[in-house]
Amino acid sequence: MNILPVVFADGSDFYKALASTYITHRKGLFILAPSGAGKTYFCQNQSSKHWIDGDELWFGAKAHPEGPWWKEPVSVMRRVDQRCDVLTSEAMEQGFWIMGASNQWLKPSAIVIPEWEAHKENIRKREQTNYDGGATAADFDQVLGHMEWIKKWHTEHGVPMFATIEAAVEALTPDSM
Repeated sequence: MNILPVVFADGSDFYKALASTYITHRKGLFILAPSGAGKTYFCQNQSSKHWIDGDELWFGAKAHPEGPWWKEPVSVMRRVDQRCDVLTSEAMEQGFWIMGASNQWLKPSAIVIPEWEAHKENIRKREQTNYDGGATAADFDQVLGHMEWIKKWHTEHGVPMFATIEAAVEALTPDSM
């Protein structure tokens, strides 16, 4: 996998462009959820653009390489996720609310762990109707492993855990939506 090297640069224009599309807040937030949990659907269907789909942030800043990097060895996935954590952290400092599946060391504001049978059905439905990337039925084992890894944020670090994106959003932003 060809992952381009990164350098730190002034990202003011990048975040200014995001702020022209998305609402910024006094406090940034990050919801971590596995592939197929409904992040993209939620972000595309929100009435006001509060939440950014992490993929938009990470692809836009070139932290995510082209192609299915999540099917590469764990060392590649960790490298990509660390790059994403740097961007997510900075976006939160700028007051953005992000939801995504890429994470290595940045403590999320909340995590979403959907009920497994319903989650598998959502992934199958997306794959058969409006596939826009991410996990497929062939990736269930990987998704289940990722969910177990995500749960550690709750069990080891006390991050609030929810069963749906909507429940996490409501808990984090009860007066903002």
